[in-house]
Amino acid sequence: MAVCEICFRHCRINEGETGFCGARTCRDGRVVSAGYGRITALALDPIEKKPLRRFCPGSMILSVGSYGCNLRCPFCQNHEITWSENAHRLSDRAEYLAPETLAEMAEQCRGRGNIGLAFTYNEPLIGYEYVRDTAKLVHEQGMKNVLVTNGTASLPVLEELVPYIDAMNIDLKGFSDRYYKEVLRGDRQMVMDFITEAVRHCHVELTTLIVPGENDTLEEMRELVSWIASLDANGKKGTEIPLHISRFFPRFHMTDREATNVSLVYHLADIARERLAYVYTGNC
Repeated sequence: MAVCEICFRHCRINEGETGFCGARTCRDGRVVSAGYGRITALALDPIEKKPLRRFCPGSMILSVGSYGCNLRCPFCQNHEITWSENAHRLSDRAEYLAPETLAEMAEQCRGRGNIGLAFTYNEPLIGYEYVRDTAKLVHEQGMKNVLVTNGTASLPVLEELVPYIDAMNIDLKGFSDRYYKEVLRGDRQMVMDFITEAVRHCHVELTTLIVPGENDTLEEMRELVSWIASLDANGKKGTEIPLHISRFFPRFHMTDREATNVSLVYHLADIARERLAYVYTGNC
């Protein structure tokens, strides 16, 4: 048995079994990535789809995903590869791509406007070793790396990755401990600590999905943007950190409510603009 140090859960994993995320296992008394190089999704996407609006706008990026996640968002749009029953069967079915192979694929897509690799779709931090190894090769080719993450990881994990990551979109899913703990089964403070450190090292944009009845009050938005504005963003003011405010649609295990009212999304965006310079709305 060994203890995983990726996130706040500190899963105690028996030999040959996996932790909560479904993608880390104990092998020879050590916790390792069970999904190293196991790819479930690969697509050439516009950079704006990550979403990143103020990093290489108009470019394309080769986007790659594996399987597993250390949160349990009931509205997950990628549940087939994150934490559904299907996701738990992907370890044997997902195609293996060596870091060298994936880096070469990114290089081959340059002619189609590709600027590098985006690690996305599932939660990439639970397989940070593959991200690190591949991103290093991508940098050696003079290309860029993007990380799309829920930010639920320890600072030593971030420390290993930041030399090779050029931009991140990090979910700040709400601003209450209740929402993070009871709905997402996560830890808000760990995400806040991760964001605080990440903005000191690379370009970071944040995303908040507005879920009716959960994180949709004006007061919570004011608290959230006030905290963002207080950050030190690599010598810039926190007010310059872009925030994406997105509309919720019922899906997966959360179909008990309607989609977020569009007017509310726009109103919350206006509130955010009182403190932040760059606020974007999504899914409207």
